[in-house]
Amino acid sequence: MTHSETHSEVVETDAGTARITWHPAERPRAVLAVGHGAGGGIEARDLQAIAAVLPAHGVTVALVEQPWRVAGKKVAPAPKTLDTGWRGLWPALAKPGLPVIAGGRSAGARVACRTATELGAAAVLALSFPLHPPGRPERSRADELLGAGVPTLVVQGGNDPFGKPAEFPGIEGGRARRDGTRAVVGDGWAYDLVEVPFGDHSFAVPKRADIGQEEAVKRITDAVVAWTAATGMLSA
Repeated sequence: MTHSETHSEVVETDAGTARITWHPAERPRAVLAVGHGAGGGIEARDLQAIAAVLPAHGVTVALVEQPWRVAGKKVAPAPKTLDTGWRGLWPALAKPGLPVIAGGRSAGARVACRTATELGAAAVLALSFPLHPPGRPERSRADELLGAGVPTLVVQGGNDPFGKPAEFPGIEGGRARRDGTRAVVGDGWAYDLVEVPFGDHSFAVPKRADIGQEEAVKRITDAVVAWTAATGMLSA
């Protein structure tokens, strides 16, 4: 990648025109591509924090805007269309010739999980994975998460109505690490999970919480930095 400053790239896909905002690392060893959710764009606090912090650790961050968002629409299309847009973006994400971590928040995390193996993602970062619709735990989307097929990190708010950490499959038997992550292993699947205490689906924490908003966001970025290093992709 020849650019050294933040810049945008327009990409044509079968789902329409998409956009990538690149936040380059000076000496990149991996690309972290992060898609937004169905209720917002790349201005989300977690996405902006990751884009600000990860490049200093050798990870170029690509914030991805799906075609529906670029077109100014207010409602996200069906999952199949979201997957089509993500697939169309992938060649641009892979162009630097580095390992690509497929990431996303909420609906974007689902897209990353569903397409990871097919596209050759090195790993998956799932921010605020929507395990189920609020109040409907019987409509679980766990199969998408468990089917990612690559190393996966889930970062989840402790009060997320779309799925609290304790609701995730296998979490009770997970192994706690010193860095606060929990390693969960099942029959043919595995993932790591980090909880952001008191955080809701957007990682907002109430004023009465034991941690402030700044600390909550730092827990996200610290977890992602540690996890990307642990994958071995950043080894010189």
